[in-house]
Amino acid sequence: MLLVTGASGGLGSLIASRLAGRPDVRLGTRVPAGPGRVRVDFDDPTTLDFSGVSTLLLVSAGYGEDDRVIARHEAAIGAAERAGVRHLVYTSLTGAGDHLPYALAHRWTERRLRESPLAPTVLRNGLYAELLAALAAPDPHGLVTAPLGTGRVTAVAREDLADVAVRVALAPDAHAGRTYELVGERPLGGADLAAAVGARYAPGTLEEARTALAGSGAADFQVPMVVGTYSAAAAGFLDAPDTGTLRALLPGPPRSALAVYAAAVGRAR
Repeated sequence: MLLVTGASGGLGSLIASRLAGRPDVRLGTRVPAGPGRVRVDFDDPTTLDFSGVSTLLLVSAGYGEDDRVIARHEAAIGAAERAGVRHLVYTSLTGAGDHLPYALAHRWTERRLRESPLAPTVLRNGLYAELLAALAAPDPHGLVTAPLGTGRVTAVAREDLADVAVRVALAPDAHAGRTYELVGERPLGGADLAAAVGARYAPGTLEEARTALAGSGAADFQVPMVVGTYSAAAAGFLDAPDTGTLRALLPGPPRSALAVYAAAVGRAR
């Protein structure tokens, strides 16, 4: 049986939609609703019963301080080991993201998996194209002011990452022990993003972004995460394009990250 964690999240829900109705799949969420769904809460060890699970698709339990995320991942991996799970597929962060503030918990998890008897597959996901719609949305004056400088990002459609995760999780033997870098084929800069939505690129500063975020109601830990993402992109650490891995693992050509960004901005408007 395949068990997917985080099935109600952004990436997890896309994975779940592709696996819905399969008798050999269980979808784990904090508040399960519907057939095939079970309660899986990393903060409640009593829900981490993986008996009968042969493959665990561990969707990263991010959105927290490093110690919280590491504790969640340790709880899930430990439970998988105790239950005799054979394969674990983990959605990590692209290697180009080592300068990002949220990379540490991913690298800790990868190291933990290398030391585990589980047969892991690591999916190193690039930044979501959909995320760029939040990080670099045009303001009411038609300006994209995200402090990206002249940096570019090889963003990737979340739908593509869901397709890869499903393909790997359904045939884990073929991918055991592998680490896949899954990023977009075309690096995108602020000017590219602005042009795609009929806006103008007028990048601000990191200080301005930090001030705006601090006053937006974001959680304290989220402010350095977002500012650090801008900083890494502007410094040119997120622009390494796909070398064929993403395309090889998809059933068809990758989706256009620029089109995904533009569509997400349109929906937000």
